[in-house]
Amino acid sequence: MTGISHTAVLGAGVIGASWTALFLASGRSVAVYDPADGAEERVKSYVEQAWPALTELGLAKHGRPDQVTFHKTAAEAVQGAGFIQENVPERLPVKHALFAEIETALDPQAVVASSASGLTLGQMQNGWENPARFVLGHPFNPPHLIPLVEIMGNSKTGTQAVEAAEAFYQDLGKVTIRVNKEVPGHVANRLQAAVWREAIHLVASGVASVGDVDKAMSAGPGLRWAAMGPTALFGLGAGPGGLAAFCDHFADTFNGWWEDLGTPQLTAETTQMLVEGLNAVSHGVPVSDQAARRDAMIVAIQLALRHMEQPE
Repeated sequence: MTGISHTAVLGAGVIGASWTALFLASGRSVAVYDPADGAEERVKSYVEQAWPALTELGLAKHGRPDQVTFHKTAAEAVQGAGFIQENVPERLPVKHALFAEIETALDPQAVVASSASGLTLGQMQNGWENPARFVLGHPFNPPHLIPLVEIMGNSKTGTQAVEAAEAFYQDLGKVTIRVNKEVPGHVANRLQAAVWREAIHLVASGVASVGDVDKAMSAGPGLRWAAMGPTALFGLGAGPGGLAAFCDHFADTFNGWWEDLGTPQLTAETTQMLVEGLNAVSHGVPVSDQAARRDAMIVAIQLALRHMEQPE
């Protein structure tokens, strides 16, 4: 474990509660701030539900779920914390007000990472007098199960802050990538947005149902992408010739597909179409049960991949 033994989580919705569970599982104590009514009960319940999966993944060997405290102010929560994960609503005035409140209460070497998916680092930095210890640390939901964290700093960020955040996340068992240029949605969200756009187009144009498009992804490309990324997989697609041979063979094919891709918008009508299509295949199963099934499958996939990575 890195030298950071005490952490803070600011904003404890689904993302913040998931981070709390993971930080606790790693053997660290966590100070939580969330002004919403019932936040403490919801976080404790989330941690309790997440603990079996964390244990199965081997991430809860040193942790205790009771090493969490709840605080009435963000400034109080960050005191003494070496790493702070911020997850408040993605509205700049809300984030800027929070940053202004905590900046003078932070330990000198503390790192603050934002889970923001829709806001850029530059937009958020305007809420700081000195943003040198502030980085982007964007997870994928749920953070306690999905390994990816996208990390970003820029010219206003101290190099040590980015490196410290990367070391902290990797010590948690996360897989980190560096985002080198500010773009809306960072990297992974843009990739899934591109896939979902075409999925919606296929449904809207009558090519296939919502259920069958989802099935085509989970039983096809999605299964491969859990193992390797698209470029690496296509590099294997032409055998010994590698990616150069693949591109030479399929250039016209892909160029034609790209020209034919759709550009739907999430209008009220499109949303209704998707909701009805999803309801047709969910058969009234409660969302909580669907989420539990998702989490169980994610755990099983990671355990299988981990087994493959272990030496004989």
